[in-house]
Amino acid sequence: MVTIIKTEFVKLKRYFIIWIGVSLMLLTVLLTLFTTMADDGMVWDFQLLFEQVVKNFVTMIFPMCITLISGYMISREYTDDTLKNIETLPISFQKLLAGKLIVSAVLSFFLGAVCFAFTVIANFIMGYDGFALLPAITGLVQMTLLGFFLYLTMLPIIVLTSRQKGSFLVGVIVAFVYGFIGMFANGALQSIYPVTAALGIINYRAGAEGIAWNIGLCFISVLTMCAVGIALMFIKPKQQEKEI
Repeated sequence: MVTIIKTEFVKLKRYFIIWIGVSLMLLTVLLTLFTTMADDGMVWDFQLLFEQVVKNFVTMIFPMCITLISGYMISREYTDDTLKNIETLPISFQKLLAGKLIVSAVLSFFLGAVCFAFTVIANFIMGYDGFALLPAITGLVQMTLLGFFLYLTMLPIIVLTSRQKGSFLVGVIVAFVYGFIGMFANGALQSIYPVTAALGIINYRAGAEGIAWNIGLCFISVLTMCAVGIALMFIKPKQQEKEI
């Protein structure tokens, strides 16, 4: 397994998809900065900027982003025509898939950190007050963990839509809709809906009023999606029909 993971990281150096992920993290921050232009009387500071970035990160960009990257990594085995050779090696498809998903998990931490870095840079460019070392460290930990927990909620979509060549693009669309629906989750539903439940685990607060999270439900929701994704890994994909 260690060899598989190392090999996947080597492959990533040749893939442009990582830069797309970084670009999408930048887009998350730019999208938030665009909302600051509205003349609605809001006084922006680092904490408010961070919270709004997190909101867009969860409901607009990251679910789609991590599904795109993970699906692409798996789909390359089909497009490079290497999947059919796996049976000749002492490596099962499930083991190969597990290696790719572990690498994707590491990337979820990385992309969360990248998004936070862009948030800090944007805060200094805009000249907002309220930046301090302790809140910054807390924000970094929250956003990196949020990326990982969101990734866990996307596992079923990633695994299901990466079974055939090119089908992961469907997963990207589903993941976007899945995340966007979280924007409308309110009350107790926020602790149940997997995407927003990830916010509860990091103890996210929406502005000054805050949110009462049921942390137990949040963990159950996210871990249930993770368990479903892991279970789906053991379902072998249908063999591709040979072209005549």
